[in-house]
Amino acid sequence: MNTDFHRIKRLPTYVFAEVNALKAKARAAGKDIIDLGMGNPDLPTPQHIVDKLCEVAQDPKAHRYSASQGIKGLRKAFVGYYERRFGVELDMNKEVCVTLGSKEGLANLASAITSPGDIILSPNPAYPIHPFGFIIADGSVRYLPFEPNEEFLQALERAVTYTQPKPKALILNYPSNPTAMVASLDFYAQVVDFCRHHEIWILSDLAYAEIYFDIPPPPSVLQVPGAKDICIEFTSMSKTYSMPGWRVGFAAGNKDLMGALIRIKSYLDYGAYTPIQVAAAAALNGPQDCVAEARQIYKERRDVLIEGLAQAQWHVPVPQASMFAWAPIPEPFKHLGALEFSKLLLTEAGVAVAPGTGFGENGEGYVRMAVVENKHRLRQAVRNIKTFLGNAGPAIAAHEKKRAGA
Repeated sequence: MNTDFHRIKRLPTYVFAEVNALKAKARAAGKDIIDLGMGNPDLPTPQHIVDKLCEVAQDPKAHRYSASQGIKGLRKAFVGYYERRFGVELDMNKEVCVTLGSKEGLANLASAITSPGDIILSPNPAYPIHPFGFIIADGSVRYLPFEPNEEFLQALERAVTYTQPKPKALILNYPSNPTAMVASLDFYAQVVDFCRHHEIWILSDLAYAEIYFDIPPPPSVLQVPGAKDICIEFTSMSKTYSMPGWRVGFAAGNKDLMGALIRIKSYLDYGAYTPIQVAAAAALNGPQDCVAEARQIYKERRDVLIEGLAQAQWHVPVPQASMFAWAPIPEPFKHLGALEFSKLLLTEAGVAVAPGTGFGENGEGYVRMAVVENKHRLRQAVRNIKTFLGNAGPAIAAHEKKRAGA
């Protein structure tokens, strides 16, 4: 039987798999592992949202097929959010679609608009679905720097000048996963102006827009005048309202891209469970104290982690947004690379992190840490890491001896 599946062949080995396997093995042996690897929010979904879900789930009619584009009430609530937060007006029938999380929306849009050989521009490192959604759809990816600065803009111009065929779309993700970088509205304006001139679509992932610290609220690319001519933007309820397992997100923006997404989704799904959609509308329309509280919790956790690591002589840039810290590997361990360092940190310190190479080759030399444990657990993680770093020489020697034996 031929199992040489074309699209599967285009996917590299999942870098996180080795760390996950080690984590599972350690936990099976009874070892306490502090998991900072996956950006999986641990905060409970606010009670008024859960209550609305339970209320609507009591109605037998709510258990029927839902609407693939999203129920009217939820699309209306999302339009209200964009108007309040960004000052952007949206047509809820032609410029909004409810998705099963931003990840599903991006993947389905990639499938809808990509022809074999199309070139997509993506930052590297990047959240895997950004490039691989298009690779799965038979596109090809050219990588750009990840910092939203002049270097990015110059690389974008070179990519358009020297790439054949001309790139079809550009992916943006700020606040960034994994790097936590934040873009300014001025940066967006320059990118929109360039891409409008060269007729390149812009696909923006804004999933972390509401998790920010010590800075003004991150902007939306759709705030740029004329952006809707070429832009579509994805957001998510997962991080803002601690609803990762609920799988609710949104797409907003350009009518042509939206039409393609809505059409392909109509063949693939019937939309999220109706009580979930109603509860999501209650989240957007209801009190927003829970969002501010979650933001404060993540800020306090960030400070515990970054300040603790600094005391352990591991100096990590202070993230201004997202739930992540993008940490350069400490000097004594750099020669090991991101994957081996992550494995060593797990086995010797009991702390799981995500190797930077899981987000692309330019992630080498870094690990991503997610503040998805409480402050007590983060302090324990820092203590473990401090002990581990203080024992760097013997730890490296033992690890390399073990690798040589294997």
